Amino acid sequence: MALEGIIVQQDPFHYAYTDYSYNVTHHTFEEEKPNPQNLHIYGSNSGGYWDSPAVISPPGKRRRRVKSTKNKEEMESQRMTHIAMERNRRKQMNDYLAILRSIMPPSYTQRGDQASIVGGAINFVKELKQLQQNLEANNPANQNLFSNFFTFPQYSTRPSAAVDAVAGIADIEVTMADCHANIKVSTKRHPKQLLKLVSTFQSIGLTILHLNITTVDQTVLYSFSVKVEVECQLTTINEMATTVHDILGMIQEGNL
Repeated sequence: MALEGIIVQQDPFHYAYTDYSYNVTHHTFEEEKPNPQNLHIYGSNSGGYWDSPAVISPPGKRRRRVKSTKNKEEMESQRMTHIAMERNRRKQMNDYLAILRSIMPPSYTQRGDQASIVGGAINFVKELKQLQQNLEANNPANQNLFSNFFTFPQYSTRPSAAVDAVAGIADIEVTMADCHANIKVSTKRHPKQLLKLVSTFQSIGLTILHLNITTVDQTVLYSFSVKVEVECQLTTINEMATTVHDILGMIQEGNL
């Protein structure tokens, strides 16, 4: 019985092979031409032959992952949503600008571009604010507000105040009941004036419980409801009014 074997030689530059059959009995080699179109690897299995196609992938290449259709649909949906939102925003902005232009005099909106409309609206509001301040200053009702704000002030800047009031730089009236006091102040507006008043009140033992502010033109009315702490050295309404008067004087002079 002849013993047969198969030798497979791999060509490093081609995906093919040369099959040599060696016959042990006659000591000869038989060469089979490779078939590059249909490459198979042969082997022996219990006297029979089996073949399986060899799947050879070129080295250095990887399969690309294809994006799923679902991700593409989500991205397209997000893009269309963004476009719709931007379109609505622009439409709303144009509507607001048209309304703003319609309520202003034509002299403020000679051009129809967005910057001109917004700039004209700013100037129009400034003039309205100035007109309001002038009307409030000349309104008799506002002048009566000052006279009705105080009952018996300890310090006053107006001749219509009580006879025993002391002239000063502000109108000041202090009333007390037990350990609580009500301080009313009418004075001209100054930068950071309220902040300095509050901090000074805290430092001398007056805890602010409630504060009401009213402004008319360049005049401001303060109404403080304070608690007189134990460590506070001010025991009478005159001492408290004099202290507030001195604090306002230092603020106006820039010493506080």
